[in-house]
Amino acid sequence: MYKIGDMVVVSDKMQHDYQYEIVAPYGRSFDDGFDPFYSPALMLEMGVFEGKYLNDCRSEFPQDWFENAKLADIANPELNYFEIKSRQPLHEWKRKGWIINPDPRGWFQWFCRYYMGRRIPGVDAHQIKRWRAFKRHAAQVKANCECGDWTCRPRQRQALLQWSHNALV
Repeated sequence: MYKIGDMVVVSDKMQHDYQYEIVAPYGRSFDDGFDPFYSPALMLEMGVFEGKYLNDCRSEFPQDWFENAKLADIANPELNYFEIKSRQPLHEWKRKGWIINPDPRGWFQWFCRYYMGRRIPGVDAHQIKRWRAFKRHAAQVKANCECGDWTCRPRQRQALLQWSHNALV
């Protein structure tokens, strides 16, 4: 587990010699208005991104995140909590402008690093704004589904989980 002042050095398939400093306590001191429902470890355990995420960069993150994670070498929708296809190829994320430097794997990579204590004010503000905007999906699920009917709107629920919003609303 990293502590404040530690430098994290990243060399994986998508980043070489990238480094960042841990400047905030692990899992705390989030910006006002940013209140993620799930931790990265719980998200991985519940089944996100069809098991195909962070596979080649596990050494950057706390190993206990992966103890019960649902991971696969090949994307498998059955590993998702709601057992549905929920991801688009990385080239689509790039085309849509969803990849924000310095996190080439997208929002979840940013969230993992933020959760560990990295802070980059401009990047953080942008990603938190995107997270807030995603709340609209929870409102749609609440408005259109019976309480406890997890089969209603499974794609939206899976997306909520992958954005650390309560998917079981």
